[in-house]
Amino acid sequence: MKIDVTRFHKVYFEESFEGLESMEAGLLALSEGASGDPETINTIFRAAHSIKGGAGSFGFGDVMEFTHLLETLLDQMRAGTRESSKETTACLLKAVDVLREMLEAKRDAQPVAEARIAAAAQLLQNILDMPAGATPEAPSIDEVDQSIWRIDFRPHQHLLKTGNEPIRMFRELASLGQLRVAANVSAVSRLGEMDPEECRLSWNLTLIGMIDEMQIREVFDWVEGDCDLNIVKLGSVEPLAPVATETGTRKATPNLELNETVTAGKAVSIGDGGSIRVSTEKVDAIINLVGELVITQSMLSQFGDQFDISMIEKLRDGLALLARNTRELQETVLKIRMLPISFCFNRFPRMVHDLSAKLGKKIHLKCSGEQTELDKTVLEKINEPLLHLIRNSIDHGIESPEARALAGKPEMGTVQLQASHRGGNVIVEISDDGAGLDLVKILAKARERGLVGPNEHLSKEKTEELIFAPGFSTAAQLSDVSGRGVGMDIVKRNIKELGGNIEIENRPGLGTKFTIKLPLTLAILDGQIVKVGDQAFVVPLVSIVESVQVRRGQVSLISGQEELYRLRDKYIPVLRLYEIFNIPPSVTQLEQGLLMVIEDNGQQAGVFVDDLLAQQQVVIKSMESNFQKVEGISGATILGDGTVSMILDIPGILNLSRQRRVSA
Repeated sequence: MKIDVTRFHKVYFEESFEGLESMEAGLLALSEGASGDPETINTIFRAAHSIKGGAGSFGFGDVMEFTHLLETLLDQMRAGTRESSKETTACLLKAVDVLREMLEAKRDAQPVAEARIAAAAQLLQNILDMPAGATPEAPSIDEVDQSIWRIDFRPHQHLLKTGNEPIRMFRELASLGQLRVAANVSAVSRLGEMDPEECRLSWNLTLIGMIDEMQIREVFDWVEGDCDLNIVKLGSVEPLAPVATETGTRKATPNLELNETVTAGKAVSIGDGGSIRVSTEKVDAIINLVGELVITQSMLSQFGDQFDISMIEKLRDGLALLARNTRELQETVLKIRMLPISFCFNRFPRMVHDLSAKLGKKIHLKCSGEQTELDKTVLEKINEPLLHLIRNSIDHGIESPEARALAGKPEMGTVQLQASHRGGNVIVEISDDGAGLDLVKILAKARERGLVGPNEHLSKEKTEELIFAPGFSTAAQLSDVSGRGVGMDIVKRNIKELGGNIEIENRPGLGTKFTIKLPLTLAILDGQIVKVGDQAFVVPLVSIVESVQVRRGQVSLISGQEELYRLRDKYIPVLRLYEIFNIPPSVTQLEQGLLMVIEDNGQQAGVFVDDLLAQQQVVIKSMESNFQKVEGISGATILGDGTVSMILDIPGILNLSRQRRVSA
C-alpha cells in the first residue's frame, strides 16, 4: 500500500521553521559572546540535523544537500576543529536565511531561487575548504537584497477631495529606490464630461531597492480606505557579495549571486496562517466541560416531563450550574486561541543584530515575559507596532558608542522588551537606556510645522504626545530605518484598532519607555450601551473620553448646518447618531440627551445619544460573512435580554461625519 506523505508535510514545515528560529537564536547568541559554548552549538546542530532528516524522508533533495553543508560546518564547530568566529556565524546566519526561503518555496509550491542557493552553498563550501583556524570574510550587513516590488494603485474617485495627491506619494516612493510608473487611462472621461475633482487614473508601479513591504505601505497609509492597493514582491536583484577567503591569500569566486530576478506576475503565497497548535491539556479541559454540560442538560431535561413548583429550587440550581459550565467552556475555548507572545518576540533579535551593525551601534535586546499569552489575532496585529517602536529605539534612542562613553554610559546600549498580564489585559513595555526624547526639539519642530501655535504652551505629557502626530519627525535626515514621519502615528492607530492604548515615560538622558495596554482577545469587548430612539448601540469603552450634559449656550452653528460644542478650551463637532443611521429619534434637543465624547487618532467628536444604559462585556459577532460592510458598524452582539445590538466602529463614524461635512 502506497502512503501519501504529503499530508505530513504541514507538520514537517511547522517543525522546520521552529528549528530555524532555534538556529537563528543560537547563532545570535554566538555572535554576541557565547563563542564556543558547546550546548548552544549542539542545539543549532540538532535543529539542522532534524531539518535534513525530514527533507530526505520527503524527497526534498536540494534542501537535504544544502542542510548537509550546514550540518558539516556545525559538526566541525562542536568538535572544536573550527572556531565559531563572528565571521563564520555571520555566514551561517545568511545560510539560515536561504534555507528558510527554500522551505517557504517548498511549502507554497513556488520555484526556488537556484542562483541564490548555489551561491550560499558555495559560500559554505569555501569555508569548509579553508584550513582550520582560517577566518572567512563575513558578509557585509550593508550589502543587502535589492528587492523588486510591483504595486497596483487604484485610487477611489473621491481621493482628490480628501486632499491627497498621488504625485506626492510617487515622490516618496522614488526616494526609496528606482521607480517606474505606468498610468492606466482607460477610465478617464471625455474632456467635456471630465470632473477635475474626480480621480479616474490608476497606476502600475515597479520599485527596485533595499526596501521592505512595510516601508511601501507606510507611504500609502495616508490613503488607506480611499484606494485599492496590491503589493507583490517579484524577486530580488544584485548579489549579497559574501566572499570567503583563506587568510590573506585565495579569494572565493567573486561573482556568485545570492539573488535572482524572478519573472513578473508570480505572486507568492504566505502559506496557511489559519492554524494553531493546541496542547492536549486544553483539549482535555474542553472534553471534560462538554461532559459536564451533557450531565447538566440531562438533569434539566427531567423538569420538562414532570415539573412541579416544589422543584423550583432544583431548577435554579441546575440553571446556575449551566451558567457556570457555559462560562468555563467559553473561557477554555478562548484559551485555545491564546499563544505565547514569544511567537512575536522571537522575530526581533535578528533585526536588532542586523540594524545595530548597520548603524555602527552596540545594542543588546533583552526580552522577558515571553510566555505571556494573548489572542492569535492580537498577536498577529501587534507585530508591526512593536517593530516600529524597536526600530525607533535603535535609530533615535540609543546613542553611538562614542556618545555613550562621553555621557558616562557603557558602550553597549540596551533595548528591553517585556510582556505581562495585569487584570484582563496584556501589558507590553518597550524601553531603552538611550538619550530619551528631546522635548525642546520636539516642540520647536511642531511649531515649525504649524502643529503648535508660536505662543502656545504645552504640558510635558502633551509635548511627548506630539511624536504621534501624522508625518511628525525630528530626524535631521531621512534613513531607511526610520525618520520619515510615517511610523509613530500608525503605531498609535493600530494599537487603538486593537482596543488598546499606548503611554510614554520619558527620562531625558536616561531613556524612554513605551507601555502598550492590549485586550487579551478581540472576541470580547468592554462596551458602553447607549440608547438612540428605540435602538441600543454598543460603544467601545476604550474610545470614550467622557459624557457631558449639553448646555445650549456652548453650541455653535457653522454655515447654518454643522454643530460645534465648546468643550472647555476647544470646539468639537456634534454627531447625531439618528441622522447618521436614519433612525426615528426620541429626542432631538441636545439639552434633553447626552453628548458622549469619543476620540480616535487624536480626533475628538461629541456623539449625541438619548441615554447611557449600562457597561458590560459583549461577545463580538462578525456580520460581513452574511451582509456587506456597513460604514460605522464593526459588528453585532446579543445582549442579555436576547436583543441584537450593533457595535459602533468609531473610526468609521468619524469618517462618515467627515463625508457628510464634505457633501454639505
